[in-house]
Amino acid sequence: MTDDLDWRRRRATYRAQHRGTKEMDWILGRFADATVGRLSTNRLGVFERMLSLPDPDLQDMILHPELKPAGEFAELVAELRVFHGLDP
Repeated sequence: MTDDLDWRRRRATYRAQHRGTKEMDWILGRFADATVGRLSTNRLGVFERMLSLPDPDLQDMILHPELKPAGEFAELVAELRVFHGLDP
């Protein structure tokens, strides 16, 4: 069980760092480096689902939350925005 969780965390971190656009690599990759290791199994599942979204949608959710509500990812997006100093 622990090996599976470690594998999922490593995979999620890799996916966050290799998005296809430098901006999203930086935004999601730095956040993943700092937080994925302490995410619970459920929160990791939400993060993995969030990583399956296209970059333009994720970028709008993170940088323009007023235009693109985050839905089930709202807590993670809020945490990500605070992490990067986008929200106080």
